Amino acid sequence: MGFGSSSNLFTNAASKEGDPDPDPDGEWFGGNVNVKPYSVGKVGVMNNTAVDGDGVGFEPYIGLEFDSPDDAREFYNKYAMHVGFRTRIGQLYRSRTDGSVASRRYVCQREGFQLNSRTGCPAFIRVQKHGDSGKWVIDQMEKNHNHEFLGGGDESCSPILQGRISVSVKPSSVLSPRPKKPKVKLLKEIDGGGINAKRFRSGSYEGEPYSGLVFNSADEAYHFYHAYAEKAGFRVRIGQLFRSKNDGSITSRRFVCSKEGFQHPSRLGCGAFMRIKRQDFGTWIVDRLEKNHNHETGLEPVTPKRSMDEVVDEFVSPAPATTLHCGQATIKRENEIGSEWYSLLLDYFQTRQAQDTGFFYSLEVDSNGSCKSIFWADGRSRFSCSQFGDAIILDTSYRKKKKTRSVVPFAMFLGVNHHRQPVILGCALIADESSKETFTWLFNTWLNAMFGRSPRSIIADQDPAIQQAVAQVFPSTRHRFSLWQLEAREQEKLRSMSDEFRYGYDECISQSQTPAEFTTMWTALVNCHGLGDNVWLQEMYEKRESWVPLYLRGSFFAGISLTSSFSLSTSITESEVDEFISRYEQVVEHQRKEEMKEDFKCSNLQAVLKTKDPVEDQCRQLYTLAVFKIFQEEMLQCYNYFAIKTFEERTVSRFSLQRCGDESEKHTIRLDRLNLDIDCSCRMFEFEGVLCRHALRVFNLLGIRELPSRYILHRWTKNAEYGTPRDVESLSEKEELKALMTWSLREAASSYVEASSGSLDQYRASYEVMHEADSAAEFFNNA
Repeated sequence: MGFGSSSNLFTNAASKEGDPDPDPDGEWFGGNVNVKPYSVGKVGVMNNTAVDGDGVGFEPYIGLEFDSPDDAREFYNKYAMHVGFRTRIGQLYRSRTDGSVASRRYVCQREGFQLNSRTGCPAFIRVQKHGDSGKWVIDQMEKNHNHEFLGGGDESCSPILQGRISVSVKPSSVLSPRPKKPKVKLLKEIDGGGINAKRFRSGSYEGEPYSGLVFNSADEAYHFYHAYAEKAGFRVRIGQLFRSKNDGSITSRRFVCSKEGFQHPSRLGCGAFMRIKRQDFGTWIVDRLEKNHNHETGLEPVTPKRSMDEVVDEFVSPAPATTLHCGQATIKRENEIGSEWYSLLLDYFQTRQAQDTGFFYSLEVDSNGSCKSIFWADGRSRFSCSQFGDAIILDTSYRKKKKTRSVVPFAMFLGVNHHRQPVILGCALIADESSKETFTWLFNTWLNAMFGRSPRSIIADQDPAIQQAVAQVFPSTRHRFSLWQLEAREQEKLRSMSDEFRYGYDECISQSQTPAEFTTMWTALVNCHGLGDNVWLQEMYEKRESWVPLYLRGSFFAGISLTSSFSLSTSITESEVDEFISRYEQVVEHQRKEEMKEDFKCSNLQAVLKTKDPVEDQCRQLYTLAVFKIFQEEMLQCYNYFAIKTFEERTVSRFSLQRCGDESEKHTIRLDRLNLDIDCSCRMFEFEGVLCRHALRVFNLLGIRELPSRYILHRWTKNAEYGTPRDVESLSEKEELKALMTWSLREAASSYVEASSGSLDQYRASYEVMHEADSAAEFFNNA
């Protein structure tokens, strides 16, 4: 990443923190204004600072030190104000080892293209924290701008700046604006090549695109391609952009046919596009081009020509619950996501994609081309799903607070890892939670990101839109209602009913052992209190298989409790737009740190055995500490039961188990001695994936000294980590396995590189190992 120290690799996250705020106590010198220089506590190195003719100092240079990033920000802010431009806080980079901020970028206000006022200005400084001294040092910078300056004291400067410092100075000669260039150039004007092509008239953009065509800006290229498309008879969309891994600046853009992709029925996967690439001297050149379409052109009306920024604003910033005017049509659109969220998240996604090749995101786009819902998942989440995607939760707990305050419609797909901790399997912003189409798109997108592997079970809300979407997208998946929503509705509906009914209601749900018993108790309760016409009770009975514990125990839910909620998103849902990404990354980072802690414990600690049964030692070697603790408790409790054989035919036997001193607790066991296939009426193994005390008691009485491997699920073992994909043989497509293995190897290689770059000796030894591995891989490929 170009950092001064090679001991850390960093995770990049875009940080939009608004306009900078200068030090109100600072003063300038020059003209008749006195300037108070920085103290040693603010800027550590000032003796090499250049001073121009006006006496203004503090120009940035590589190696300039500060005590904190805030000091660097104040310094760059004052420098910018004198020169005649405004600044913003750009990207920050975090250490992978402890998550602390390791470097920050401060950029010109006109960096990027997200707003009409931005010109993609490259000017910036980056400060990196020095590990030894703790100082923040400028390690990268660019002084040149691609726009005219405001000039000191310009009325268009930020009112915050004007209100705190009043000063009139001239722009620095060092950073004088570049002379204005003609709008479009041909390649021959730059390198003297012999291209004989028609010159484009400024503002008219006539002609056809070709590789080597040069533009002064990305916006000019967009105008040109739009004009070409209008004449050729097709529409244009803005496609992907790519950023530099060093400073996050945009390095290339793609403009595509509107029928590119398949996200909407009107799109046909058209391959026509034009890609422009930024050159070192600031111009943009067409480096890739495809003119052929897979559909007829010239047959549909083309939208009026607009600037690229206008198209970006419409695509990424639709206003919520507003009226759009498209030509002569007026369309009403309801959207629960604020307009500012789209540009923020798209910028973040594109930054993450540059770092994580497995990062996936998708936007739901309506028939008018406007953004709606958003889904994203990083490579770690996608690989986690290959291990722990058998039981998932759609966490929409933001709805708890929706009636009382403004919250973000943020949802998380969660699973349970091998330490029984929540693990993130994807995230979403939901535009319209009342629409079946919204959740159908969301589930299909999640399925696509997770290599098409449906979960065995899903916990999601009871709403009709979600129920219908689950049934359509996951037809073989067991849907269980969210506990928080059940409890909220029970409190609302039961509030007006008698204490006697509420007691009977709880008893019916918790103590029924068979479907027939539940039906009998429910019917008697409803009839006794004259509630046979209660619509809510009728609905709950019809949906009993999705919420009553009795019906759920036979389905695998990875042991997710039937009596407690499971959520990670609560702390994120009340975020403002400018802090959302920061809070989201904190939650992700915390979850993964907790997982790392448990991985470390499993590798370095061993549980104490409490019996002499070889089965306990077998499971101690295989299970993680958290899962072994559950198994060990079942093992200890099994000795409190006595078993009576009630049936035997050939290899099949049935046992009745009763707890000593408690005649009310009885369970039935079926065992096939031929293959040690065992079933218990409590259904713990089916629900949780760990054998129950009743089955263990029967195995113990029969002298079974080792559990069959099918009763030790791989997902609960120490090996169920980020190394080997789960159920490799079940992957129907080779590409699925290849994608999973590629991500896993990249993660392992990244950790290896980070650990091996601490010294020259480590580097040399590691390089030799990698070289040998490369030779071995080549041998196997040629074998």
